Amino acid sequence: MRWDWFTDPGYWASRLAFQRMLAAIYLVAFLVAANQFRALIGADGLLPVPRFVRRVPFRRSPSVFHLHYSDRFFAAVTYTGAAVSAALMFGAFDSTPVWAGMLAWAVPWVLYESIVNVGQAWYGFGWETLLLEAGFLAIFLGPANTAPPTLVLWLLLWLLFRVEFGAGLIKMRGDACWRDLTCLYYHHETQPMPGPLSWYFHHLPKPLHKIEAVASHFTQLVLPFVLFAPQPAASIAAACMIVTQCWLVASGNFSWLNFLTITLAVSALDTSVLRIQPPPLAELPSWHRGLVIAVTALIVILSYRPARNLVSRRQLMNFSFDRLHLVNTYGAFGAVTKIRHEVIIEGIDDPEPAPQTVWREYEFKGKPGDPTRRPPQVAPYHLRLDWMMWFVSLSPRYGQSWLPALAEKLLKADRKTLKLLRRDPFDGARPTFVRARIFRYRFTTRQERRETGAWWVREPVGMVLRTGRLGVDGTVQPVRDS
Repeated sequence: MRWDWFTDPGYWASRLAFQRMLAAIYLVAFLVAANQFRALIGADGLLPVPRFVRRVPFRRSPSVFHLHYSDRFFAAVTYTGAAVSAALMFGAFDSTPVWAGMLAWAVPWVLYESIVNVGQAWYGFGWETLLLEAGFLAIFLGPANTAPPTLVLWLLLWLLFRVEFGAGLIKMRGDACWRDLTCLYYHHETQPMPGPLSWYFHHLPKPLHKIEAVASHFTQLVLPFVLFAPQPAASIAAACMIVTQCWLVASGNFSWLNFLTITLAVSALDTSVLRIQPPPLAELPSWHRGLVIAVTALIVILSYRPARNLVSRRQLMNFSFDRLHLVNTYGAFGAVTKIRHEVIIEGIDDPEPAPQTVWREYEFKGKPGDPTRRPPQVAPYHLRLDWMMWFVSLSPRYGQSWLPALAEKLLKADRKTLKLLRRDPFDGARPTFVRARIFRYRFTTRQERRETGAWWVREPVGMVLRTGRLGVDGTVQPVRDS
């Protein structure tokens, strides 16, 4: 039996670029976990892992942390993942035997799977499962001294198709403003984490916003089918997706979602048209071919429910149908908020709150707070607490499991929690009271920006977390709001 069909040397360079870029994203993901886990899911965190694994069995959330958990062990997992990811990024396994390269790619996948499955609300984002799905397929791509397996390349195309087409369908089925092309009148201002250029994107003329919407629909509803067309059409479609994702990178902060989508699109580029000649390539062993065929069959079977979800009128967004996140559904912004709200946490160190009390504000690293502060560039880094605060601004129920605990940590001036913030107004001292108010935010007009230098205008509209103090039992005790 001839196996010429099994590999495609024309994708050797794109496979290599895909692996380097994916390893870099893995590296960022592990560093984010290392920097934030103690405050968020550590033994004394807002949603502790030990409490979670006692409540949820292994079969529902496969993770090495069901075997053992300590903050030191979690840190060892994150730094091991980061070290292996860095080695993969720099090509340390390019010339190793196939089994060694597969083992190296399996390490970050298993470790990050373990983190996501115990991460609870902090790891419920679509780009977590997207990284896991892409990372699983990367295990079977083979090292740089072999030609990439065609079946795995097709599975990566199927993943990119679901990412783009799923996002396009959820928009058309969701908010009417996507159908009348007006969603981008609001999106740049109300998106979860605006970036340094978002103010300028928001103030583009409305006809350009409509062109943005049309380009989005074309990229997400038409071009995904072209990915399966003969070359060079498929490469042109992938290149267009890369351009639109770069536009999204410039206009906002979406963690590594856009960077990972670009990485997937790179794997679809047929670099043979650029006359890039691969070095002499070794043949993949027969056991690897059998394994790739078995994995392909598994992915095809697991794709039934995600594919059915795509054509369903009740399409789910960013959902996993299996515990290992092997084949998932994706999508974003099926509804666009028209008004921006922000949760602002404040504290005082006065003995009692009074009408004339001046409350001092905690400043977050990424999300809007101080109206005069320009929105920062954060992505591909992921500020998990900042993102979840945006969800709380949509509905307080998103913070029910952890927002009271956050207030308690602030009242105790917990150092791990304060490290997640940009500025502590009490410089490490304990406040006597904290509260969380909700504000209406909007971008300044051009004239307001010239006159005040501010990026935002805001006004208070309500309370999210009542004024509270630390009780004798160490928990937050609400008091009458001043």
